[in-house]
Amino acid sequence: MKLALYLPNFREKVTVKELEDLTALAEDLDFDSVWTLDRIVVPEASDRQEMQYAFGMIEGFPKGLPVSSRGQWFQGMPLLPWLAAKTSKVRIGMSVIDTPYRAPGVLAAELGTIDHLSGGRLNVALGAGWMPEEFAASSASHIFPKRNKHVRETLEVIQGIWNNEVFEYHGEFADFERCGFGAKPLQQPHPPIFFSGLKDPKRAANRIAKYGLAGWIGIQDSPEDIQRWRGEIQRELDELDTARSIDDLEISSMIWFVITDQDMDQTPLGKGTNLLAGSAAQITDMLKRYREAGMTMPMLWPPFADVPVTKTLDDLKRLKEEIMPKVEAM
Repeated sequence: MKLALYLPNFREKVTVKELEDLTALAEDLDFDSVWTLDRIVVPEASDRQEMQYAFGMIEGFPKGLPVSSRGQWFQGMPLLPWLAAKTSKVRIGMSVIDTPYRAPGVLAAELGTIDHLSGGRLNVALGAGWMPEEFAASSASHIFPKRNKHVRETLEVIQGIWNNEVFEYHGEFADFERCGFGAKPLQQPHPPIFFSGLKDPKRAANRIAKYGLAGWIGIQDSPEDIQRWRGEIQRELDELDTARSIDDLEISSMIWFVITDQDMDQTPLGKGTNLLAGSAAQITDMLKRYREAGMTMPMLWPPFADVPVTKTLDDLKRLKEEIMPKVEAM
């Protein structure tokens, strides 16, 4: 089981030094990867719990984000070249890149350069986005009803640009004649591409099979959720008559992580369940269950508030030194 760190760049207040300390520790502890979060805006309506949809369109969550509109968070995309320069071993990525906020050709060209800056350590995770208010602030309101089509076109443009000397594309969101876009990614045939799909296994499997993607990323998924997604994606892969197996894919989920002194209530509450928030014994047991369920890479997500970075640094050390040896001994 690989370990990934989800940097808390989306937080009420965080410093570059705190992100640097977390990244350095992840590298020292031989984590597989470090990821940033894509959040362009927090609307004022969120402060009043009056957003159009709940966080992530997740049932049971409030119609407000866990960071205020006046919070001092950092944008995830500019952190990627910074991570490339600050690290030498861990892979880097943003989970997930909401494609409607970026022109497909520009995104492909910029990610190709970042792959070079990192020495070929870039992971690419793509999703459709979910917040109409953020689409508006990104001048992309017209894309919201067709955001899943935008992801598909972005995949086609990215792979076309990366796999051809010159490339042309004629779609709804990208329409250009034959062009060169500069340096191709260092990784061949291209950096691993992940798809984030939270609701529709059929769409996820179709994307993975059709475009040869490397894996799937969810959010706050229980071991039972992981088993269900693996089964449903495999069924869809079988129906699409592809030789690919779910065992070929990286299966990951972004999960809130903190080690507590006392046991936490683990009562199932959907996406709000304390999955990796609990005592060392609870986290050990849960990671064993995840491993048995087929998760290959938990993405550890420090809480949005009330847990200082110094605490997360200690928790990551305990996880690697005390908990993971017990998980891997099963």
